[in-house]
Amino acid sequence: MSIDHPTDYQERVESVPPFKIHITSYKIHETYHCSVDDFDPGAVIARSSGMTREEAELKAVMRAKERMEHTRVRKPADHEVQQED
Repeated sequence: MSIDHPTDYQERVESVPPFKIHITSYKIHETYHCSVDDFDPGAVIARSSGMTREEAELKAVMRAKERMEHTRVRKPADHEVQQED
């Protein structure tokens, strides 16, 4: 049994306001694989594969953007405590 090691590994961070995303791509055999995760806390948002790096990354980033459109972004909480008299 042989272990298939990824080649042509690449990762980078991009901004998709209001999020930062971490894009990881690599090749196993003849197929490129890509995963997109939220930079903080690092939860995977989307994965994809394709015959080229560009195809795999484009599909994964598009899926991630679709999913992030449905994410509610909270405003910072007001931590001022009001005291009652």
